[in-house]
Amino acid sequence: MDSKFESGTPSPAGVNRREFLHGAMTGAAVLAMGKDGIPLIPFSRAIEQDIVVAQIAAQHDATVRMLREWIALPSIAAENLNYPQGPEYMARLARDAGFEHVQLVPTTGKAGVFATLDAGAPTTLAVYFMYDVKQFDPREWSSPPLEGRIVDRPGVGKVMIGRGATNTKGPQVAFLAALRAFRAAGRKPPVNIVLVCEGEEEIGSPNFSQVVFKPEVEAALRRSVGIIIPLGSQGLDGTVEVNLGAKGICELELVATGEKWGRGPRLDVHSSLAAHIDSPAWHLVQALNTLIEPDGHTPAVEGFFDKVRPLSTDQRRILEAAIPRKNEEATKKALGVQRWIADEPWARSLERLVSQPTINIEGLVGGYTGPGGKTILPHRAVAKIDMRLVPDMTAKGTLALLERHLQQRGFGDIEVNMTGGYDPTETPADSRLVKGMLAAYRKAGIDPILWPRLAGSWPGSTFTSAPLNLPAGIFGLGHGGGAHAPDEYFVIESANPKVSGIDGATRSYVDLLYALASA
Repeated sequence: MDSKFESGTPSPAGVNRREFLHGAMTGAAVLAMGKDGIPLIPFSRAIEQDIVVAQIAAQHDATVRMLREWIALPSIAAENLNYPQGPEYMARLARDAGFEHVQLVPTTGKAGVFATLDAGAPTTLAVYFMYDVKQFDPREWSSPPLEGRIVDRPGVGKVMIGRGATNTKGPQVAFLAALRAFRAAGRKPPVNIVLVCEGEEEIGSPNFSQVVFKPEVEAALRRSVGIIIPLGSQGLDGTVEVNLGAKGICELELVATGEKWGRGPRLDVHSSLAAHIDSPAWHLVQALNTLIEPDGHTPAVEGFFDKVRPLSTDQRRILEAAIPRKNEEATKKALGVQRWIADEPWARSLERLVSQPTINIEGLVGGYTGPGGKTILPHRAVAKIDMRLVPDMTAKGTLALLERHLQQRGFGDIEVNMTGGYDPTETPADSRLVKGMLAAYRKAGIDPILWPRLAGSWPGSTFTSAPLNLPAGIFGLGHGGGAHAPDEYFVIESANPKVSGIDGATRSYVDLLYALASA
C-alpha cells in the first residue's frame, strides 16, 4: 500500500514501513490518550487500521485455503449430511479467528454456534452466519462442487467454484480473514463481535429462534448496534446496494395423493386406466391454477394482499433516486431474460420487485421422470412452493390464508406441509449500522445505492422483530454468482479493478468495524 499519514508525510526513507507504522502508532497512542483512555489524535486509529490491512495480502494464500477446505465439507440440512461435523467445524473456524467464547447450541434440529470476541470496546456488532449449503448434483457442474477449484472466468477473473462459494462461505471466510488480520497485526478489533450461526437456513431456519433466544445469546445480541450477514454485494460493474430490508418467505410442499383424496389410485397404475380413474396429478395442477390470476403472476389467494403495507413516502423517494443508477440491459443479460412481467417498463418492474409479494412454483414432481416414457397414472404428485412476503405479512399468517383458500376451493384434501420460513425485515436508513455500512463503502471509493428492500430473503426478522428490534443488513465487497445453481463461484482475483477479489472483500470488513467504532 502507498497510503500516507493525514499530514501527507511519507514513511522515512530506509525504514521498514511496517515497523515505522507500528512505532508511530504506539507513540501516538501514548501521547494521544486523554482521561478515561479516550484518544485525542484521530489519525492514530487510521495508522492502526493501516497496519491491520497490511496483513490481508500476507495471508492471502491461507484465506483461499480456508475457503477451499470449508467447501470440501458441505452441511446439507435437507439431506442430513455432515451433522455434527458441520457445527463442530464452524466452531473451530470461530476459535481460529480469535473468538474467546465458542459453544455449540443444541436445537430440536441442527445445532447452532454462538461465539463472542470481547475487545473491550464500547461498541458491539453482531454477525450472522449460516454454515449449511444447498444440495448439488455433480453431473451438472463443470468443476467438482466440493473441490474448490480456481478457474479463469472471462471478464470476471480468477474464481473459486464450489457449493457454498458465494452463498455464503466465501463472504464469511472474508469476514473471518479480517479478524485473523487483526490477530496477525497484534491488534484488537475496534468493536466487540457477537457471532450467531445456524445450520438450517437452506430449509427455512425452522429452529433458529432456539439459538437466538437462548438467554446468554439474547443478552449478547441486545448489546449490539445491529447485525450483518456477510455477502459479496458487488455487481459485475462494481456497484453496491445497501438494502433497508428483505422480503420474508414461506416455503412449503403441496401433496396430492389418491389415498388422501379418496379418488384416484393408492399406487401407480397403467395410464390406460385414466379413462375411468381420477388423476391426483391433474388434481394438483387444478389446485395450483387457483393460486394465481389468469395473468400468470398475481396471487389469487383470498386476503393475500390485505396485510401488504404500501411503500412509504421515504421508501418511494429512495426507490426513485436509485432507479436511474440501475442498469436494465446488464440486469437482463445477467438473468437471461428479454422482458419483464406484462412488458412493464423498467421503473415499474423494479417497484414491483421491492413492493409485491409472490407465489412461486419451485418444482413439480409426480410419476415417472426418467429417460423415455413410462405409461403410468401416478398416485402421488408434489409441488414445491415459496411465497415471498412484504411488511406487514407473516409467514404463519400467509400459510393459514393458503390453507383456507384450498379448503374453500374444494382442495382441502391436499396436504400443506410448511418446510420453513420467516417474516420480512426492515431497518431505518438513519440507523448507526446503515451509516457505518455507507461510510465503509465510501472509504473504498464506492458510492452505494440505497435500496428499499431486497427481493430475496434471510432470517433477519429473528433480529429485527420484537423483542430484539435490532437493525440488520447485508454487507461486504466482492462478487459471486450461481447461488443454489451449478458452478457456484466467488471471485478470488478480479479482472475488473472496480470489483474486489477476496482480499478486497476482507478489507471491507476491517473498514466496517472501524466505521462503526467511529459512528
